[in-house]
Amino acid sequence: MAMKIRLARGGSKKRPHYSIVAADSRMARDGRFLEKLGTYNPLLAKDDENRVKLDIERVNHWIANGAKPTDRVSRFLEAAGHIEKKARNNAKSGQPGKAAQDRAKQKAEKAAAAAAPVEEAAAE
Repeated sequence: MAMKIRLARGGSKKRPHYSIVAADSRMARDGRFLEKLGTYNPLLAKDDENRVKLDIERVNHWIANGAKPTDRVSRFLEAAGHIEKKARNNAKSGQPGKAAQDRAKQKAEKAAAAAAPVEEAAAE
Protein backbone atom coordinates (compact mmCIF):
# COMPACT_ATOMS: atom_id res chain seq x y z
CA MET A 1 0.00 0.00 0.00
CA ALA A 2 1.50 3.35 -1.10
CA MET A 3 1.08 5.73 1.82
CA LYS A 4 1.08 9.52 1.65
CA ILE A 5 0.99 12.21 4.28
CA ARG A 6 -1.18 14.84 2.63
CA LEU A 7 -3.84 17.50 3.05
CA ALA A 8 -7.57 16.72 3.11
CA ARG A 9 -9.73 19.78 2.50
CA GLY A 10 -12.55 20.78 4.77
CA GLY A 11 -14.40 23.99 5.47
CA SER A 12 -16.98 25.81 3.44
CA LYS A 13 -16.70 27.61 0.13
CA LYS A 14 -13.89 30.20 0.16
CA ARG A 15 -13.10 29.29 3.81
CA PRO A 16 -10.64 26.39 3.50
CA HIS A 17 -9.42 24.34 6.41
CA TYR A 18 -7.17 21.33 5.90
CA SER A 19 -6.49 18.20 7.91
CA ILE A 20 -3.05 16.66 7.58
CA VAL A 21 -3.70 12.92 7.21
CA ALA A 22 -1.94 9.65 6.53
CA ALA A 23 -3.82 8.01 3.67
CA ASP A 24 -3.46 5.45 0.92
CA SER A 25 -2.39 7.34 -2.20
CA ARG A 26 -5.16 5.67 -4.22
CA MET A 27 -7.93 7.18 -2.10
CA ALA A 28 -9.66 10.46 -2.97
CA ARG A 29 -8.26 13.69 -1.59
CA ASP A 30 -11.08 14.09 0.95
CA GLY A 31 -11.81 10.38 1.16
CA ARG A 32 -10.83 7.63 3.51
CA PHE A 33 -7.66 8.06 5.58
CA LEU A 34 -5.96 6.04 8.29
CA GLU A 35 -5.01 8.71 10.80
CA LYS A 36 -5.33 12.46 11.29
CA LEU A 37 -1.90 13.92 12.04
CA GLY A 38 -2.63 17.63 12.32
CA THR A 39 -4.35 20.67 10.87
CA TYR A 40 -3.55 23.58 8.56
CA ASN A 41 -5.58 26.80 8.49
CA PRO A 42 -4.39 29.07 5.64
CA LEU A 43 -6.69 31.89 6.75
CA LEU A 44 -4.57 32.60 9.82
CA ALA A 45 -1.53 34.88 9.71
CA LYS A 46 1.75 33.27 8.67
CA ASP A 47 3.32 33.88 12.06
CA ASP A 48 0.34 32.47 13.98
CA GLU A 49 1.23 29.35 15.96
CA ASN A 50 -2.17 27.78 15.22
CA ARG A 51 -1.74 27.99 11.43
CA VAL A 52 -0.03 24.57 11.25
CA LYS A 53 -0.42 22.01 14.02
CA LEU A 54 1.34 18.65 13.67
CA ASP A 55 1.70 15.57 15.84
CA ILE A 56 5.39 15.16 15.01
CA GLU A 57 5.71 11.83 16.83
CA ARG A 58 3.00 10.25 14.63
CA VAL A 59 4.37 11.90 11.47
CA ASN A 60 7.78 10.39 12.18
CA HIS A 61 6.11 7.02 12.78
CA TRP A 62 4.40 7.10 9.38
CA ILE A 63 7.56 8.28 7.60
CA ALA A 64 9.47 5.42 9.24
CA ASN A 65 6.81 3.04 7.91
CA GLY A 66 7.30 4.29 4.34
CA ALA A 67 4.78 7.14 3.99
CA LYS A 68 5.93 9.95 1.74
CA PRO A 69 4.87 13.52 2.55
CA THR A 70 3.48 15.60 -0.31
CA ASP A 71 5.30 18.78 -1.32
CA ARG A 72 3.13 21.07 0.84
CA VAL A 73 3.40 18.83 3.91
CA SER A 74 7.16 18.48 3.43
CA ARG A 75 7.38 22.29 3.45
CA PHE A 76 5.56 22.32 6.78
CA LEU A 77 8.01 19.77 8.15
CA GLU A 78 10.96 21.76 6.81
CA ALA A 79 9.65 24.93 8.46
CA ALA A 80 9.28 23.05 11.75
CA GLY A 81 12.86 21.77 11.38
CA HIS A 82 12.00 18.06 11.33
CA ILE A 83 13.36 17.21 7.87
CA GLU A 84 16.20 18.83 5.95
CA LYS A 85 15.32 21.40 3.34
CA LYS A 86 15.24 20.22 -0.28
CA ALA A 87 16.78 22.25 -3.06
CA ARG A 88 14.02 23.53 -5.31
CA ASN A 89 14.72 25.18 -8.63
CA ASN A 90 12.14 27.21 -10.48
CA ALA A 91 14.48 29.69 -12.13
CA LYS A 92 12.19 30.68 -14.99
CA SER A 93 9.17 31.64 -12.89
CA GLY A 94 10.76 34.91 -11.77
CA GLN A 95 11.76 36.04 -15.24
CA PRO A 96 9.53 38.31 -17.33
CA GLY A 97 7.94 36.97 -20.49
CA LYS A 98 9.21 37.57 -24.03
CA ALA A 99 6.99 40.62 -24.65
CA ALA A 100 8.07 42.26 -21.39
CA GLN A 101 11.74 41.62 -22.23
CA ASP A 102 11.23 43.24 -25.66
CA ARG A 103 9.57 46.30 -24.07
CA ALA A 104 12.43 46.65 -21.57
CA LYS A 105 14.98 46.40 -24.38
CA GLN A 106 13.18 49.08 -26.44
CA LYS A 107 12.94 51.33 -23.40
CA ALA A 108 16.68 50.95 -22.73
CA GLU A 109 17.48 51.75 -26.39
CA LYS A 110 15.31 54.90 -26.25
CA ALA A 111 16.98 56.01 -23.03
CA ALA A 112 20.43 55.45 -24.56
CA ALA A 113 19.45 57.38 -27.70
CA ALA A 114 18.07 60.27 -25.63
CA ALA A 115 21.20 60.41 -23.47
CA ALA A 116 23.62 60.35 -26.44
CA PRO A 117 22.86 63.91 -27.77
CA VAL A 118 23.06 65.32 -24.24
CA GLU A 119 26.52 63.78 -23.76
CA GLU A 120 27.71 65.16 -27.12
CA ALA A 121 26.50 68.66 -26.22
CA ALA A 122 28.22 68.50 -22.86
CA ALA A 123 31.48 67.43 -24.49
CA GLU A 124 31.53 70.55 -26.72
